[in-house]
Amino acid sequence: MMRDLSRPILLAVSGLLAAMIVLPMGWLLVVSLTDKEGAATLANFVALFTDPTFVEPLITTLIIACSVSAICCLVAAPLGWLVARTDMPLAGIVRTLVMASLVTPPFVGAIAWEMLAAPNSGLLNQLWRLVSGMPSDEALFDIYSLTGLIFVISCYTFPYVFILVANALDRMPGELEDASSMLGAKTWQTARHVTVPLALPTLLAGALVAFLQALNLFGSPAILAIPAGFHTLTTRIWSLFQFPPKPELAAAASVPLLVLTILLLRAQAAVLGRRGYAVLGGKYGAPRPIRLGWGKGPAVALALFVLAMPLFLPYAALFNSAFSRVASRLVTPETITLHNVRFTFLELSSTMPALKNTFLLATASATLGALLALLIAYIVARKAVPGHRLLAFLATAPLAIPGIVLGVGLFLAYTRPPLALYGTLWILLIAFVTIELPAAYQQLGSAFHAVHPELEEAGRMLGATRLRTLADITAPLLRSAVIATWCFIFVATIRELSAAVILFTSETKVLSVLIFDLKESGDVGAIAVLSLSMVAITTIVIAAANRLHVRPQMRPAT
Repeated sequence: MMRDLSRPILLAVSGLLAAMIVLPMGWLLVVSLTDKEGAATLANFVALFTDPTFVEPLITTLIIACSVSAICCLVAAPLGWLVARTDMPLAGIVRTLVMASLVTPPFVGAIAWEMLAAPNSGLLNQLWRLVSGMPSDEALFDIYSLTGLIFVISCYTFPYVFILVANALDRMPGELEDASSMLGAKTWQTARHVTVPLALPTLLAGALVAFLQALNLFGSPAILAIPAGFHTLTTRIWSLFQFPPKPELAAAASVPLLVLTILLLRAQAAVLGRRGYAVLGGKYGAPRPIRLGWGKGPAVALALFVLAMPLFLPYAALFNSAFSRVASRLVTPETITLHNVRFTFLELSSTMPALKNTFLLATASATLGALLALLIAYIVARKAVPGHRLLAFLATAPLAIPGIVLGVGLFLAYTRPPLALYGTLWILLIAFVTIELPAAYQQLGSAFHAVHPELEEAGRMLGATRLRTLADITAPLLRSAVIATWCFIFVATIRELSAAVILFTSETKVLSVLIFDLKESGDVGAIAVLSLSMVAITTIVIAAANRLHVRPQMRPAT
């Protein structure tokens, strides 16, 4: 009789997960608290918090995060209300387009807005000079500014707040508003005294999501803030890895960002855990849409204007740059060219290696990530090993680790024996699987609740091992969830920049890092082609996943 290896394998999976999280974070804390000779010290933190080149980025980051949070709420709340609670025309299309804006990686959006609003070459500034006669040394928009950075981050953050608010308004009982109307309250009084208070906890949670996204974002600040002459916390951490590298200071700088992220996530969980209302008596009716009357036209115009910021204008700029010989000139039927496409894929020597690395890592990360998440979800759902609650905590812990911080931790953990993985694709694979594990685990953990354990118990009564019942009974029942999770890890890996920019070498460059590097050389046409290619791949894979009717939550791109 063959030995049952299920328990040793499941325990090994538990140990692997613990190592993936504990090892990089452990080294991060150790290095931050030691000097170059290895002696314990707080000098790294003292040096940081007394150095203006660190304090100023910290203050700037907090200003950006607060501003983005406020702007996202001011934009997403009214738009969510229009889509979810009124008879605004095209509401379904607007909701779909807001969701579609999440496909765009924020750093690609920042590049597109460079093409639109750079002071000299920006297409919008050129158009305004043509219309108004403004001198060529003046500009209507300057994207290389703190205001410009806040605007761009807000463009690609407000959809997260919109989704929370719109979903909360969809679920809100219609009887509460009906009761208000029956007592004589007008529409706007009902909205102010009933709808808004009920949606306020969700809006506060959305504000925390936006704050957290702006706090941890690397790509957009690296593209817009550094040329403008200032740093955010993430770009400052990245700069500490430039020559000469200062890993001990980078580790110390990562700790405040990690602590802030953990505190914000705890606050968000506390807010979302509060129940704003309870329905007694079972089912409740759907809310009746509010009639806008003459306001329908302005409402649609407002929605389309908001969508122009993350979608219509940026993609117009990317297409213009991709098919124009001069990126700063508007393309016409007479000047359209495929030169940039040929140059990018046939002449640019780094394109094919980066594409090969990207697809190899995306496929491996999606496969290993989905398999690991499936096993962990099984262990937790079925309580298969002791300490399964701790395993559930570890599986979701990477949510609290910003990508740039994880990159620093992995660099410190895997640049020394016995696991000297820096300079190989293995370290990037570990990073990508770790970053995307929480979303994969949460999705598959939810899917396990739909499969009754009696099916597995019947298999085990017939002599099958735990792993055999998982492979032959449970996994086929979760097929669509597993495939959808695989697709979303694949997409997220292609988009990931913040950890990759710390861990890559010239031989392990991926598509996101290649786009980031091309910014230095100014190959705008190639950047546009590669950006559109990334978005096209992402769209195709997401469309395939959506056909399975399973939509795991994606971690915000960095």
